[in-house]
Amino acid sequence: MTQSLTEEAASAALPPAPVGFWQAFAFWLKLGFISFGGPAGQIAIMHQELVERRRWISERRFLHALNYCMLLPGPEAQQLATYIGWLMHRTWGGVVAGGLFVLPSLFILIALSWIYLAFGEVPVVVGLFYGIKPAVTAIVVHAAHRIGSRALKNNWLWAIAAASFVAIFALEAPFPLIVLGAALIGYWGGRIAPDKFRAGGGHGAAKHSFGPALIDDDTPAPAHARFRWPRLAVLLAVGALLWSLPMGLLTALYGWHGTLTQMGWFFTKAALLTFGGAYAVLPYVYQGAVGHYGWLSPAQMIDGLALGETTPGPLIMVVAFVGFVGGYVHPMFGADQAFLAGAVAASLVTWFTFLPSFLFILAGGPLVESTHNELKFTAPLTAITAAVVGVILNLALFFGYHVLWPQGFAGSFDWPSALIALAAAVALFRFKRGVIQVLLGCALVGLALHLLRG
Repeated sequence: MTQSLTEEAASAALPPAPVGFWQAFAFWLKLGFISFGGPAGQIAIMHQELVERRRWISERRFLHALNYCMLLPGPEAQQLATYIGWLMHRTWGGVVAGGLFVLPSLFILIALSWIYLAFGEVPVVVGLFYGIKPAVTAIVVHAAHRIGSRALKNNWLWAIAAASFVAIFALEAPFPLIVLGAALIGYWGGRIAPDKFRAGGGHGAAKHSFGPALIDDDTPAPAHARFRWPRLAVLLAVGALLWSLPMGLLTALYGWHGTLTQMGWFFTKAALLTFGGAYAVLPYVYQGAVGHYGWLSPAQMIDGLALGETTPGPLIMVVAFVGFVGGYVHPMFGADQAFLAGAVAASLVTWFTFLPSFLFILAGGPLVESTHNELKFTAPLTAITAAVVGVILNLALFFGYHVLWPQGFAGSFDWPSALIALAAAVALFRFKRGVIQVLLGCALVGLALHLLRG
């Protein structure tokens, strides 16, 4: 046993062997099917697999990339996978990593959305969703806790998180303004109290040493990760083409006010104008898809979030549910082609939502790689990460209100839902149960309660 421990220690002291493209492809494909738990859970899975177990990237480089992705509009977990894939295997590595993070959940959500619309009034389905909805609220609270435990390492960062919560909850400040304020605080805080705004909040980027990584703290950026103006111009031109061709085709076929055209335009804006990842973008999507366009009802939106939580991939894939329901209810291919309309709408919505994320990473990655040791760039990102914690907590209250007071504060308090949410929180926080286990257990409890009431 002593010899095996010695060999294991010696192996941990050496960097891992280089990783081939197809070896990485197999991992990204696996990740696409196991990435449950929303952004916090997915980032935790990538950290465990890529930093701790495989040592493909060091924790400091991992956190620096994560801070950049938190700054961007769009789903931070998918962008982080794209970033690491790009860093390891150039442009196609990033496209494969980000694409495989999304595609499994797209196909699964199309199938689940059809089942939901076709059989949503069946008592069994109603009961399952009754139990899942309060569990979702507990999962969002748990997400805030997990991100906060990593990001809030000192009183300065705690204060930023509290201020962002007050700003969005009490003052209804737009999230871009919160991001800008946090960035400014981080910039000046990095000058006044630099130790408080280093990666990890002044306590170092890593709690433990996992051994040397393939892309370590001091590993030079590879040639493709160095900034070049011609490369940036080509990327921007390709991105503009990939957006304008489908948008132009939709406008020509259905007009500017057609359902599919408006979906493409709305979710392009959602991808570009909303910050803070999935938890921050959901209120914007809710307001537009439910309030302005009427593609689905408030209850359907919450049910869609529950479906998003139960499938792998980024939580913002709930947009595929929104697209499917909008296309299914307003079929543009004829009443007998409702499923086809829903599937096309879900696919188009996914395309327009995620295209900017790929461009942000592939175009901005070289700049980020040139700044991973410069505090003037990392301090604002550290402050933004802290601010996002407050925004996620606000979203948890938003969901909790709709679940526990389904008819508003004027209506009755839903005690069974509150007890289910409490049980889910205990399972997550105290017993460290996985998201899928919690959702499955709560779904069964909800089904039992619904059938007893019926």
